[in-house]
Amino acid sequence: LNSLTHLCFSPIQVTGTKSLPKSMNETNYSRVTEFVLLGLSSSRELQPFLFLIFSLLYLAILLGNFLIILTVTSDSRLHTPMYFLLANLSFIDVCVASFATPKMIADFLVERKTISFDACLAQIFFVHLFTGSEMVLLVSMAYDRYAAICKPLRYMTIMSRRVCVALVLISWFVGFIHTTSQLAFTVNLPFCGPNKVDSFFCDLPLVTKLACIDTYVVSLLIVADSGFLSLSSFLLLVVSYTVILVTVRTRSSASMAKARSTLTAHITVVTLFFGPCIFIYVWPFSSYSVDKVLAVFYTIFTPILNPVIYTLRNKEVKAAMSKLKSRYMKAGQVSVVIRNVLFLERK
Repeated sequence: LNSLTHLCFSPIQVTGTKSLPKSMNETNYSRVTEFVLLGLSSSRELQPFLFLIFSLLYLAILLGNFLIILTVTSDSRLHTPMYFLLANLSFIDVCVASFATPKMIADFLVERKTISFDACLAQIFFVHLFTGSEMVLLVSMAYDRYAAICKPLRYMTIMSRRVCVALVLISWFVGFIHTTSQLAFTVNLPFCGPNKVDSFFCDLPLVTKLACIDTYVVSLLIVADSGFLSLSSFLLLVVSYTVILVTVRTRSSASMAKARSTLTAHITVVTLFFGPCIFIYVWPFSSYSVDKVLAVFYTIFTPILNPVIYTLRNKEVKAAMSKLKSRYMKAGQVSVVIRNVLFLERK
């Protein structure tokens, strides 16, 4: 232990941090420039199988979510606040799936899975940006359902186009503030020894444990930051949907059935998204293997399940998709769809 301490506290210079004590500056040791990602499995036999499975899943995520975006933008009947927010949710889902999945898929083909220090920080930045934004956007979608069901006569006034745009911008702003505060805990930590991350991407709690100083306080701050956003958003969602259901109970059975049908999809998505996040950050004593499975769940399976949940339980979306298919999927019309998708990506 003494030799390890002597090795870690060597005379490295890290921008924004104080120089190490002179008594520890006896061994010359350079700062870690890359991390080794241990990935999902160390078995070489499983790598081709995992490569195929996750490539197909990622392709399904892209196709499913871009199909929702294309359907909402191309059908005037879906130009409503709820579907505007749904299209933005699909875009964020694509972002959540894309910050680490392409590299994970590429890493299945190589034996040594490494990532540079800067790229590792970039992954930390984007995962908290996208997940933080999605949490707030889900709260906005709950507010939209509250206005539609509990305040139907004032719905279009409450959820005007300006309000919808503001809600989306607020979600991105909160996500940016959240990820900036998380990155501030990490960027100046000294990394001078261990560099193996037991995951397929740079998960913040795992990376901070590799620093060559005591990170107990930093880990608590990270958990408190993410836990506060997760729990506050989740509690707002629970309160919102509880108020909606209590309000609808006083109305006709037909209204109750319609509200339940609408809310089931929203509540399912909320549960699938917040379950893993809260478990990882509010219950920090889980094993790394469990964290790895949950990380796959919210970066892969949640983005692929959202389009399925919203389309299978929504007659308007299914009707719009059928109309879209009959309009574009004719001989000589496929190129129109491709141009529309490319235009949306550039926009």
